[in-house]
Formats: sequence, C-alpha cells, structure tokens
Amino acid sequence: MARFTIINTTLAGTGAIDSIVTRRPERNETGYLVCKRAIDIVGAVCALLVLAPVIALVALWIRLDSAGPAFFSQVRVGEGKREFRCWKLRSMYIDAEQRKAELEAQNEMDGGVLFKMKRDPRITRVGRFIRKASIDELPQLWNVLRGDMSLVGPRPAIPSEVARYTPYECGRLQVKPGITCLWQISGRSDLPFDRQVALDIDYAKQRSVLLDLEILFRTVPAVLTARGAY
Repeated sequence: MARFTIINTTLAGTGAIDSIVTRRPERNETGYLVCKRAIDIVGAVCALLVLAPVIALVALWIRLDSAGPAFFSQVRVGEGKREFRCWKLRSMYIDAEQRKAELEAQNEMDGGVLFKMKRDPRITRVGRFIRKASIDELPQLWNVLRGDMSLVGPRPAIPSEVARYTPYECGRLQVKPGITCLWQISGRSDLPFDRQVALDIDYAKQRSVLLDLEILFRTVPAVLTARGAY
C-alpha cells in the first residue's frame, strides 16, 4: 500500500521551513536502483551536452584569473566508504589545501567535522561566482556517468571528515553520494552539520524515484537563489 511522507527541514535561526511532500510506494529495491541509474545516465548525458559550452568558457575564465589548472580533483568517500576521485571546476588558489591548517580556528561550521568560511580567503574571484551559482560542481556529471555518484544523494565527504564520523554519521555512507540532496535545497551550508547528517539519513531510509525527482525539481530554485552557497 502506498503511503505519503512529509519531510520538514528547518533552517536554524531563521524560522524558515521547507516541506517536501512525496508519495512513497513500497518498492522493489532492485527496480528502484535500475530506474535511478537510468535517470542518472540520461540526465547526466543531456546536462553535459547542454552545459559543455558553459563548462568550457568557465574553464578558460579560471585559467585567465589565477595560476593553476581549470579543473580540480579530490579523493572523496562514497557508498560503503569506497573512495573515488571527484571532479570540480577549480574555485580556490592552488595552495588552498596547504593554507587550510592556518584557518582551522576560523571554521564557521558547527561540529568541527566540516570546514566552512563565508569569506574564505583561499577562494578566487571567479571561484566566488561559480560557487554561488554551483557551476563548480558541473564536472561531477562525469562522476555520475562513471557510477561513482548519482544525481541525487548525500554530498560526498573527504576522507579526513569521514575519519571523524560517529557510527550514526556513517549512516550517510550507506547510499551513493549525489550532486544534490535534501539539505542542498534546504539551506545548504547555512544548516549545521548535524542537521545535514539527519537529512541525509532520512533520505537513505525513504528514497524513491518520486523523492529523487522532487529534489531535482527543487534544486533549480535553490541554485538560483544561492541561499547558503559559499
């Protein structure tokens, strides 16, 4: 029998509430995964074909703006703690990883697992724009095609973050990571880490094709408003 699930996500400190209402039928897990993979392939191929000129132009802009390659790759942790190389358009100076240690004391993300600063000095001029518009994430469509990621799923973490996870927080690693997720459409980096984890685990428990499509649909206005993007 089908049932309805309402997911309420509250942005701490603002009182803003986003609600997703999705009809979640009891499903065959294999059938869902096959359908999800088909959506990933079709969606990634179509998006890459349409957005290839944008990626190329932004890559050139990055090269003209600061020293270093246009593309940046980093080891991330995916489903079942499997590591893979995640691709992005470079939004930081090439010495960003070396400078991170000296900025740790200025971390603005509660919990100490993630590192976030609204005015991170490691971000380039172009980087501020492409991060606001989420353009830096577009190369991850290649990761989706490869099967490392999905269009929808928890954002992939770096190994040093996963090393600090509690057993509960490891629950977000039970599904394939994605380009967008519940907390990406509900405040993004403005949400504290524990709220991000809770939403990821909620998604892992009740994911469905309808929920995935709902998240994809709501990603568009979330990107356009750039709330919590930095």
